Amino acid sequence: MSYVGRFAPSPTGPLHFGSLVAALASCCDARSRGGRWLVRIEDVDEPRSQAGAASDILRKLARCGFRWDGEVVVQSARTALYEAALARLVATGLAYPCACTRRELESAPMGAGGERVYPGTCRQGVPPAIAARTQRAWRVRVGEATIHFDDRLQRRCSQALATAVGDFVVKRADGLHAYQLAVVVDDAEQGVTDVVRGFDLCASTPRQIHLQRLLGLPTPAYLHVPVAVDASGEKLSKQTRAAALPEDPLPALVAAWRFLDQPAGAAAPRSVGEFWNHALAAWDAARLPPAAMLPAPPGV
Repeated sequence: MSYVGRFAPSPTGPLHFGSLVAALASCCDARSRGGRWLVRIEDVDEPRSQAGAASDILRKLARCGFRWDGEVVVQSARTALYEAALARLVATGLAYPCACTRRELESAPMGAGGERVYPGTCRQGVPPAIAARTQRAWRVRVGEATIHFDDRLQRRCSQALATAVGDFVVKRADGLHAYQLAVVVDDAEQGVTDVVRGFDLCASTPRQIHLQRLLGLPTPAYLHVPVAVDASGEKLSKQTRAAALPEDPLPALVAAWRFLDQPAGAAAPRSVGEFWNHALAAWDAARLPPAAMLPAPPGV
């Protein structure tokens, strides 16, 4: 099967250095293996999306010299696909409605990864005490599943879903489909064979593999690259007000290349075109630092 990779930013703010690192790793890995590279706008969490952010992200990617294959897929236009997948889970008894509120779940125990573990309140049916509530989330059963997968960089990863997160949400009480379900459906529908993304999403991978198995969908290969963190150890993100990429993209591209510990050229690139000529020829995934987090370079 030919390689198909993807970069899937959320339009909750401008493109920043942390996103650039993920995009660069994903694109270079795909092109170095003669593959296709897709861009998908993950706006399934519509309330958090910012007006104009998607078009700004695409403009910045193009200015940085990224070239993607095919049309850009937008999740908010694909709800029928997610609903069909949920219907399959419900029809086979693998998903069930849940009337618990977020506040009620704040007292649930923490799993090893720092997430609340769902205690199973509605697993055997919504209890009479909360049955009058009209809003329902939908959760997928995890049973005793322990998911193992081999990350190309982080090596063998394992997670017992019942003790890490419990039965997890695939459709929210507000009617929006959860990221975990949407990304699984999209990757399968787009034929994605390899997912290259930040390590912060590594803990989500077992949930996605669980859904892939329940829905009979293929599991891509995974490579989770280090996440750029600020001086306080916080991941660079829109939520932590990471600075938008400057209009001149070359210094940021070079900084991202160095962050990923990739080989320098004989001379510093003088243009975005020169940078890409070197990057696409020199990319070496074996050189990636096998770290979860690394400090971002100053000034990014």
